[in-house]
Amino acid sequence: MEQVLIKDAHIVNEGSIFYGDVLIQDGIIVEIGESISAKSPDVNIYYAEGKYLLPGVIDDQVHFREPGLTHKATIGTESRAAVAGGITSFIEMPNTVPQTTTVEKLEEKFAIASRTSCANYSFMFGGTNDNLDEILKVDKKQVAGLKLFLGSSTGNMLVDDDKVLEKIFEATDLRISVHCEDETTIKNNLAVYKERYGDDIPMQFHPIIRSEEACYLSSSNAIALAKKTGARLHVFHLSTAKETAQFDNDIPLKDKKITSEVCIHHLWFSDEDYEEKGSHIKWNPAVKKASDRDALFEALLDDRIDVIATDHAPHTLEEKANVYTEAPSGGPLVQHALPAMLEFYHQGKISLEKIVEKMCHNPAIMFEIEKRGFIREGYKADLVLVDLNNPWTVQKDNILYKCGWSPFEGTTFKSRISHTFVNGRLVYKNFKVYDGLFGERLTFDR
Repeated sequence: MEQVLIKDAHIVNEGSIFYGDVLIQDGIIVEIGESISAKSPDVNIYYAEGKYLLPGVIDDQVHFREPGLTHKATIGTESRAAVAGGITSFIEMPNTVPQTTTVEKLEEKFAIASRTSCANYSFMFGGTNDNLDEILKVDKKQVAGLKLFLGSSTGNMLVDDDKVLEKIFEATDLRISVHCEDETTIKNNLAVYKERYGDDIPMQFHPIIRSEEACYLSSSNAIALAKKTGARLHVFHLSTAKETAQFDNDIPLKDKKITSEVCIHHLWFSDEDYEEKGSHIKWNPAVKKASDRDALFEALLDDRIDVIATDHAPHTLEEKANVYTEAPSGGPLVQHALPAMLEFYHQGKISLEKIVEKMCHNPAIMFEIEKRGFIREGYKADLVLVDLNNPWTVQKDNILYKCGWSPFEGTTFKSRISHTFVNGRLVYKNFKVYDGLFGERLTFDR
């Protein structure tokens, strides 16, 4: 039996922080206590020395680009970056090449991950205008959920047939995650600025083209349809203050049928940053006003927003260097998401307990992931040790993304991830990822 003992840690879990030890056996947490003695002479002991022990982060929205777009990223490279950032489980999106819109293509991605992923993994199944029969074949115990693009994005998976959309909402009891931007509004806005500037539109107009109106119109329509059909809806990457008013905070998460998410970049950046960062902070939905950023943070703290994610979506620097209409939207974030949130902790904006709730507990609850997301006896030992006072600066030589850049380059974070354990095994320690196949396919208690 393989045993691991983590001693003398500040354990952050389920709304409290307490000092203690965690004993792991064969990848499972078997004991949590104030002072645990090794049960075997072969136990591997890690002395936390007062560092903070968190459950592994579960990122419910990433784009790891495999298959078909592997010049940008692969499941192998990005999962290495993820564990370096304390993310031990990820849910990847279907807009790869080919798209993950058949059960056969879905299983091909699972096969790739089983051979290459450092982190635990699952995938969203993609809905389109014409694949309802395939949606109905999906095993809800084996797949995270269904993803629909209600605004165009990488991969042209736009679902724009209202009758089909309603049929999908009625037909599945999987949680439906949606990218909400109204395509007609965006096209009309884009036409105005193309007439004025051609293809080289100044980047500061991105949040005006992909506007508050485009986001609200789409998300409000999706929410209305979910209420009409009884579907379980999760609205990805909120970016506007106006949208936050549509969500409840007086219902326990396990009972919520309509949930929401915010991403790191919408909490960190604002339209004031386009002048310096340019296309490196071009996302869909767009980073918008500072007042939107502040309202998103408020909604996160009062539980109208349920989950923090990354929408990790790498592109090469060459691609990003194109003019506005050719520069793709998206950026790499998995390695730096938790350090960014810990920076907000240092600023007094959010507690450690709340960070863990939104990044670890809530994704597990919402997607009904089996035995992950908490530090509990009997649960999988996905754990992260964090040193809250060990500053480091993001720079080229410590970035693990295949694309080789980060929107956080030059940023100094006060906190660093010192150790990451996936299924009880040490996969990362102080800027070193240990090679090996430690990730497991996530399963769901449905």
